[in-house]
Amino acid sequence: MLPHVRKPNALKFSDHNLNLDSKTLIMGILNVTPDSFSDGGLHFRADDAVRHGLRMANEGADIIDVGGESTRPFSDPIPLEEELSRVIPVIKALSQEIDIPVSIDTYKSEVARQALEAGAKMVNDISALRFDPAIGPLVAEADIPIVLMHMKGAPKNMQVNPTYEDLFGEIIGFLGKAVDQAVEMGIKRDLVIIDPGIGFGKSFDDNLKIIKELHRFFVLGQPILVSTSNKSFIGHVLDLPVESRETGTMATIAAAVMQGANIIRAHNVKAARETITIIDAIMKVET
Repeated sequence: MLPHVRKPNALKFSDHNLNLDSKTLIMGILNVTPDSFSDGGLHFRADDAVRHGLRMANEGADIIDVGGESTRPFSDPIPLEEELSRVIPVIKALSQEIDIPVSIDTYKSEVARQALEAGAKMVNDISALRFDPAIGPLVAEADIPIVLMHMKGAPKNMQVNPTYEDLFGEIIGFLGKAVDQAVEMGIKRDLVIIDPGIGFGKSFDDNLKIIKELHRFFVLGQPILVSTSNKSFIGHVLDLPVESRETGTMATIAAAVMQGANIIRAHNVKAARETITIIDAIMKVET
């Protein structure tokens, strides 16, 4: 990380104070879906999902991110009621069992509304308020963080030959406008987290470039979340199927943290916590 650039130092909301100076945070991925690319079906039943969420909390997650709709490349949306039936019971149960915040991974305002009522304390919107801007006022009223992610297009078409004339300029411009829109809606600027959207409308090389030069996003002055876990660009580099990408995932996590990521979103919380603890220690040691 460049020494003259100050990382945002805290996320303060509700009864939570997530210190971004003391360590890199981990957002544990909890997909309550039958078809997510990495773990679809593993935690589809509500009781299985709750058990896994508790396990991730015990393994060192700082946030649990619950999603009920797969957004893998070429996926189709699911009906509102189906998404609600998947995530609301899990969020309600987890919120009563753990002290760390539960996040809802959705771009639908009604899902977000019911998730907040069930106990969610954060929203992760892959569309950055584009698909359903009504999420913005909900988050503003609740006074909680929101993740705004860059995506070129939508999950159905985002990986159909994604190209950029200026990769970083376009992504930074998109995210800057999204942050400003969120603030105009009443969301506190220091509660807006940005995500460059690894794997969402990016070529294999684009993903590698974003990790290598993640520090470019410091210009926006927002906490940076990075999600590389088991994604296809890792399989492309290593020629490995999704179930064999853990080592590659940890390598990308280490690289992202060294380039200034504040939050890492991961499936394997235990391995991610061990990896990040070492990298944080390296980054903090005085020379």
